[in-house]
Amino acid sequence: MAQMSGAQMVVEAMREEGVEVVFGYPGGAIMNVYDEIYKHRYFEHILTRHEQAAVHAADGYARATGNVGVAFVTSGPGFTNAVTGLATAYMDSVPMVVVSGQVPISMIGTDAFQEIDAVGISRPCTKHNFLVQSADELPKILAEAFYIAKTGRPGPVHVDIPKDVTAQMGEFNYPKSVKLDTYKPTVKGNMRQIKKAVEAIKEAKKPVFYLGGGIISSNSADMVRELVAHTQIPAVETLMARGVLRYDDPMLLGMVGMHGSYAANMAMSEADLLIALGPRFDDRVTGKLSEFAKYAKIIHVDIDPSSIGKLVNVDYPIVGDLKEVLKEMVPLAKKSVEPQRYEAWREILQRYRELHPLTFEDSDEVLKPQWVIQRVGEKLKGKARIATDVGQHQMWTAQFYPFTRPRELITSGGLGTMGFGFPAAMGAKRGVRDEVAVNISGDGSILMNIQELITAVEYRLPVINIILNNHYLGMVRQWQTFFYDKRYAETDLSMQPDFVKVAEAFGGVGYRVKTKEEFDKALDDAISKGVVALIDVIVDRYENVLPMVPAGGSLYNMLLEYKD
Repeated sequence: MAQMSGAQMVVEAMREEGVEVVFGYPGGAIMNVYDEIYKHRYFEHILTRHEQAAVHAADGYARATGNVGVAFVTSGPGFTNAVTGLATAYMDSVPMVVVSGQVPISMIGTDAFQEIDAVGISRPCTKHNFLVQSADELPKILAEAFYIAKTGRPGPVHVDIPKDVTAQMGEFNYPKSVKLDTYKPTVKGNMRQIKKAVEAIKEAKKPVFYLGGGIISSNSADMVRELVAHTQIPAVETLMARGVLRYDDPMLLGMVGMHGSYAANMAMSEADLLIALGPRFDDRVTGKLSEFAKYAKIIHVDIDPSSIGKLVNVDYPIVGDLKEVLKEMVPLAKKSVEPQRYEAWREILQRYRELHPLTFEDSDEVLKPQWVIQRVGEKLKGKARIATDVGQHQMWTAQFYPFTRPRELITSGGLGTMGFGFPAAMGAKRGVRDEVAVNISGDGSILMNIQELITAVEYRLPVINIILNNHYLGMVRQWQTFFYDKRYAETDLSMQPDFVKVAEAFGGVGYRVKTKEEFDKALDDAISKGVVALIDVIVDRYENVLPMVPAGGSLYNMLLEYKD
């Protein structure tokens, strides 16, 4: 067992965990750790230009690869800047370890320079957190942090290390395995419950697969595809589950919820059985709870027991890792479920598809944002990672991009974080270097972490940012149009920078486009050159995201068109 400083233990732990990249920003309280990074270079360190971006980049890396993302930040404002990234990852169950510096132990509680109660602040938005008291306990804590982040329901873990602990000497004895008496996630599902669930599927007349983000986290999309293909039961996806089924799967009715397709929302409203695989019954999906799937029995499979029955009563609860549960469920369903049983139900839903397909009115006069997103899909043909910011462009991407596989979409679902897309796309690009990384953003969101252009240029992470520029905070403007009598309070973004010059000033390439031909040319050029790019796409200012379920409304009461 080697004697070493706490700071060296941090970098040695990264090597033990196989960490290949850390995103971060140094400062006084974590300087000892950065000194060890300089000496050892066990992993690549990417210096972002803001701590929020460091955590979002670690998040994007984790979503794209399935590995634990890692970020280092300093104390005080370094940590408070990172909180939005922690909360984003927490809401979407993303595995991550964030290490922060802290003032020396003797100064904690004295309002020292750059002191903040980081553990207190991070408690509500992390899966677990630690305040390290001595160098001797550091190896065990770091091993536990990685273990907790990636097992059970994944999530971010925060490790706060006082500066004197990073200077202390101690024994580096890194645990080969972790066992925690108070943390034992249930992996295997209850076989009796699984059999009951399959029996319920067999007996149902109008079943629907309700596919959630847990499928992506558990890497079980292939088994879900097999189950859907065999049973021929129609399926809907949440925002976090886009790509579980291919966009052209005949059983996929589209996204469900506030901006879900008509067929998907009607299927949920009329089903007699919901087979919920890894969703959390978010309010953006359920709408008015008393009206949600009110004719349906519900099967809910989730690794997090606290998610089951939290919002909606469940008839067949199954706690377990979705992959392990499906290993039992798929063969049983193949034996006993007969696809022809649901033929009449499939016909009803097909009529709903035909009645109100997901569509938009294309134009040659002005670029429609939906056309732009479809065009990106046509050109990249499933060989890209698509990050988004938050707003109308996020919903249009979810509706119109042709997703072909899991981990293709990288987006902030639960927290809805503007400014997430660009740094997350950088993290995704670093994790999956052989694919194009695209961030679809809005003219509001892109400015929230625009400084990362220099990070992307410096570290050769050629993210293509497509700005759907309608000179508005588009989603807020849409709500103001529908529900606030067009009182556009503080949503007009007519005053804008020249995005082409901004891109060039940071060392990237900028394009401003107003026609389909110009867009094609700009995207082709950015892809072929492999550069950091901003494509400023001037789109229809007043285009709305439809369908739309008004907040607190029932899924079956959708606004399908806007009439002035």
